[in-house]
Amino acid sequence: MTRIAVFAYSDTGHACLKYLLDRGEQVVLVATHRDAAEEKAWFPSVAELARSRGIEPVVMENPLDPQAIARVRSSRPDLIFSFYYRRVLPEEMLAVPPLGAWNIHGSLLPKFRGRAPVNWAVLKGETRTGATLHAMTDRADRGPIVDQEAVPIGGDDTAIDVQRRVTAAAVTVLARRLDELKAGRARTVPQDEAAATRFGQRRPDDGRIDWTRPAKQVHDLVRAVTHPYPGAFTDVFGAKTFVWRSRLPGLAAHDTFPGQVRAEEARLFVACGDDRYVELLTLQPEGGPEEDAAQFLARRGR
Repeated sequence: MTRIAVFAYSDTGHACLKYLLDRGEQVVLVATHRDAAEEKAWFPSVAELARSRGIEPVVMENPLDPQAIARVRSSRPDLIFSFYYRRVLPEEMLAVPPLGAWNIHGSLLPKFRGRAPVNWAVLKGETRTGATLHAMTDRADRGPIVDQEAVPIGGDDTAIDVQRRVTAAAVTVLARRLDELKAGRARTVPQDEAAATRFGQRRPDDGRIDWTRPAKQVHDLVRAVTHPYPGAFTDVFGAKTFVWRSRLPGLAAHDTFPGQVRAEEARLFVACGDDRYVELLTLQPEGGPEEDAAQFLARRGR
């Protein structure tokens, strides 16, 4: 039976590991991360899943550590999988399994290499993304591709809406190619470096709304970082206020300036740099309650 080592985290890691375990694969090692104190853990625990199936997970924060490399070698895997594990595995680990080391990334590579690929795809106004199964190398997200599964991004979809589709696509790709990988006969295609894009890790401060941007870009930011992520925010109301939901009402904003607020019949609009409005649907003053626009305006006497 094929011995499989799994490096996994987050919702995609949980779903792919569960697929392997439900299928009865011989998972001989599960490596994962501790939950970061500054992050809201909105996804199920890989560690708890492993324990529930009789596997004691290894918390492996630094795969470059010689003890970590020795731990992988001692498990004698035939295959290594990485499912949303956040570290690049060293060449010494990648060379261990005779059937190779494989990663699932949450985009249609070579686009959106790097961290938070779904958030970036939504923020950049993409209409599709997906999951890619590819060979691992010592450079993140650069290895040749085995398979991809695309998913749509609607104009009002949030990042979590899309992330759920990407997770399902990841399991689909894994299921479609697992037998080929176990048999050592999976075909790969090199990535097109000319088409590659890469974006860095997003931080909470990146959620500040720039009202000089076009209305669609503001709307895309809101839906890219809304719950369960840190959120988009503005100070046009005098104090830091989060915007959790917005829409494009299709209204022109002539004779206005970026960031100008308009309240009308319990609806709230803000002018953007392209002379178009964004309508704010759900807001939250820092430290205050989350409210719809009507509640927010009523509390402010508007």
